[in-house]
Amino acid sequence: MEVHNAMTMQREDFESTLRGLRVRKDELREKENQMKEYLQKFDTFLKENEVKRCRAVRKAGREKELTNQKQADLCTLLEEKKALIKDRDRLEKRVQKNAIFLQYLDRVVQSSEQFQEPRQVMSRYDTLVLTREDLVRATQLNQDNTEQARAQLGRFTEQSNDILLQYNNTLAQLQSQLDKARAEGIIWESRWAHIQNTAAKKTLLLGTIKMATLNLYQSVCKRSKDTDATAAPEDTPKQLDKIQTFLSNLISIWEEVNKPDVAVSHR
Repeated sequence: MEVHNAMTMQREDFESTLRGLRVRKDELREKENQMKEYLQKFDTFLKENEVKRCRAVRKAGREKELTNQKQADLCTLLEEKKALIKDRDRLEKRVQKNAIFLQYLDRVVQSSEQFQEPRQVMSRYDTLVLTREDLVRATQLNQDNTEQARAQLGRFTEQSNDILLQYNNTLAQLQSQLDKARAEGIIWESRWAHIQNTAAKKTLLLGTIKMATLNLYQSVCKRSKDTDATAAPEDTPKQLDKIQTFLSNLISIWEEVNKPDVAVSHR
């Protein structure tokens, strides 16, 4: 019984210790989760601070570059200001120096009825200057055109002389060829007369031959009693073919007739 009670007490103590450990484990897990959440938030905080720092660095760099650019622009503007002041002083001196001309223009306006203010005088002067420049350009252009025309005339004259010389040479060659052609024409006229005479004789001979051929053709047709002869009177080649055929047949007949005589003579 005492042992049982001791075992029961030990078990209860073990279970109580086990429950305490479980509670402690849960507390540790909760603290671990809290620690992870804290670390995550801290890491996010560090990243955000890093991003902000990088932005600040870039912004500081841009502001520094902008400051340097503005400083350079300021130096440029100061230099331009100095140049403008220098130009202003130069122009003021020029105005003071040229004031005498304005006074002169005022006197011109006062003494002239054509102009009412110096600006009209300057406008008239500018017009005259432009007119003078136009006249100078026109004169120069006319002079250039005259020089070009003179050069073209010289080239044309030279070319005309060359062409005329070439035509004279050609004319001399043509005259020589004409003389030669006339001499050859006389020779060919003599030859043509000879050819005509010869041709007349040959034409007469050809007519005689055709007539004889036609007579012979008609005789052959009569002898062969060929009533289907169709050769025209002027178709000499066909007549000759007919005559040749007739003679060939006649020779064949003659040879055939003479064969027995040849056999008898051999006996």
